[in-house]
Amino acid sequence: MRLRLKILSGFLILALMLSLAGVWSIYELKSSSFAVEDLLSENYKSINAGKAMIEALEREDSAVLLLMLGRWQEGRSILASADSLFRQGFEVAAHNVTIPGEDAHIEAIRSDYDAYKAIWEKPIMDTEREGNLSWYFETTHDAFAEAKASVNGLIALNDRTMFETASAMRQGADRAVMPGIVAIVAALVFSLLFSYFVNIHMVSPVVRITDGVKEFLHEQKGFDVRVETRDELSDLADSIRNLIAHARVARQQGDAN
Repeated sequence: MRLRLKILSGFLILALMLSLAGVWSIYELKSSSFAVEDLLSENYKSINAGKAMIEALEREDSAVLLLMLGRWQEGRSILASADSLFRQGFEVAAHNVTIPGEDAHIEAIRSDYDAYKAIWEKPIMDTEREGNLSWYFETTHDAFAEAKASVNGLIALNDRTMFETASAMRQGADRAVMPGIVAIVAALVFSLLFSYFVNIHMVSPVVRITDGVKEFLHEQKGFDVRVETRDELSDLADSIRNLIAHARVARQQGDAN
């Protein structure tokens, strides 16, 4: 192989190693970022829906207390708007089931909310329930707490999934960094090997050729440098050998004349 091809091939191998590492890192980052972005978006949507349902339940609880105090119009108005808010949040969560076990939480919310709504839908004013705190704490508040706990379970599930997703994203980042580390180590090792072979097959022959020329000039020794590599350095050694042979012949002819 010619000298220029040896040098070029060394740099091409190094460039190829770095390019492969770069492509690998970009692929890992892209694949993990797309998956994480979609999953986080879905979790965030369910969490927001859960928060809306919690807000609606708390407003309904306040509205039930207003009805117990005899404020019928205000209480019913709040119940109607809160029920609409809860239904909107529930529909979002019900159509965004993406986590194993999330459908069970949705069904629990549906069941507990229907049970809670069945309580406050019945008349409260002008009945034994009006002003009856024992009835509120024994019946309404317990149903409210169960419905709220079901919604909090859904939020907690999505919170845990977001944390796990963040951990997976960190692992993906670590995987994306690994090709860079591998490339750096490989590049260092290859650079040392390349430097070693350059020294053996290029620098050393040049030094031997230079020393052979100096010995001929100062000590009139014959040029007997052999370069095993079949490249420009071998051609240079042969050319110098021929040149020195011609010079010695010319000198001998000059001395004879």
